[in-house]
Amino acid sequence: MNKSAGVLLGIVVAIGAISAGGAWYTGTKLEGVLNASVVDANKELQAALVGSNGTASLELVSVERGVFSSTAHYRLKGEGEMFGEAPVELLFVDRVEHGPLPFSRLASLKWLPVMATNHFELEKTPTTEKWFAAANGLSPVKGVVNIGYDNSTNGTFELLPLEVALDDKSSLKFSGLNMDIAASAEAKKVKADGYMDSLKLTTVSEDQAPVTVELNGLTLASNLVKSTYGYYTGENTLELTSSKTTFGPKQSIVGVNKFEMKNQTEESGTSASGRADYKVGEVSFNGKTVGSAQMAMSLKNLDIPSTMSLMQIYQTKLQPYEQAAAKAAAAGEPAPELNLTPEEETQVKAGLEKLLAAGPQLALENLSFNTANGESRANLVLDLTKPASMDLPPDQLVRQLIALLDINIKVSKPMLVDLLSVQAQADGQTDAKTIVDQATATSDMFSSMAVGTQLATLDGTNVVTKLHYANNQVEFNGQKMTVEQFVGFVMGKLGGAGQVQ
Repeated sequence: MNKSAGVLLGIVVAIGAISAGGAWYTGTKLEGVLNASVVDANKELQAALVGSNGTASLELVSVERGVFSSTAHYRLKGEGEMFGEAPVELLFVDRVEHGPLPFSRLASLKWLPVMATNHFELEKTPTTEKWFAAANGLSPVKGVVNIGYDNSTNGTFELLPLEVALDDKSSLKFSGLNMDIAASAEAKKVKADGYMDSLKLTTVSEDQAPVTVELNGLTLASNLVKSTYGYYTGENTLELTSSKTTFGPKQSIVGVNKFEMKNQTEESGTSASGRADYKVGEVSFNGKTVGSAQMAMSLKNLDIPSTMSLMQIYQTKLQPYEQAAAKAAAAGEPAPELNLTPEEETQVKAGLEKLLAAGPQLALENLSFNTANGESRANLVLDLTKPASMDLPPDQLVRQLIALLDINIKVSKPMLVDLLSVQAQADGQTDAKTIVDQATATSDMFSSMAVGTQLATLDGTNVVTKLHYANNQVEFNGQKMTVEQFVGFVMGKLGGAGQVQ
């Protein structure tokens, strides 16, 4: 054996010894790491399901430890109304390769040492056997997770393709979904990216007409950071290349192309803000383009401690009351009483005052729909503030709560004609001239009624309404008046008979 070969052999032996020693060491720590992960997972499950009609928990059932690998078994259990009449149990098996150099990572030329590589999948049980059959006998849920020595994780999650008859009138065809997931220690930072090629659901409506829903090109992305208050901030994005819904006796087709949804939340000190944006690149009906749509909403200056205090009361008292009241109403029984202790009443009052003192703002920045011939648009800004007292009479309290209210609405008459024409076609009308004439007449009638009541003005081909309120003064479509005068004006135009004093 020459010198080079001896050095190479020595390196191989050294790596083997280090790997074996590391694997043994990892194996001794594994159960503690898995238990800690289960505890963290249950905290996240509990937080995610707060306010829902159900609970879920993850349990480490057993660990069979070896030198180079171990096998763990988990039980995921869901209970409550959202899971149905009986509890739901899913069993998972996890083959854990011990670090620092798991064989599967070496085989894929990934040399960075890790504590363990987990290969998990759903186990077949009487509950899941139909799901397995739909996936051609394979486990329909599986994934790989690498655990670093700093307790960070990264890996993949996969839902396998499915093709299954849901009942004698419904079927589902699913291309599968793949996700890449990474998280820092204690999941303080989480990043996920996923993709689904297609999903097709076929069923029937109440009148037994066939209904088909198709989704194509779904992309998911999240980039989140856990805030100092325990919830996640950051950005979530959902994009859908196209969807098509076929329905009705004549099998009409509504198509949507380039749908996008983004929401973003931020935290600064004790204040939170967020926004949500929705865009639809194209809406079509029976193959003909109808238009496009957008919506953007935002929330600013939300005091976090007071919001969390109010949420705690809502989850422990108000939400159970709402659920009990709904059940009583369904059974024809009187609603139960809502009882708050003096301490809880004080907590609610203090929380509201602190929340309002921060000056929260809610805005519908843009709600718009465009067709070939026009655009309709609405926006709203509402600024709230702390009143002199929370015990004021309702009319005075409302005035002091609202620091600013600004509303702008523009309805395009040509856009209405476009939409009414589509509706007429959906109703079975076929004569093009008749459709346009009727749509135009309806649009003109709407305009005449809105302008005739003085609740709107006509600006070219647009029906416009503008309202601005601040400092107990209202400006409505260019007219300035007090709140009392405005309420009396509106009630009079709508046929009301009273004024707020």
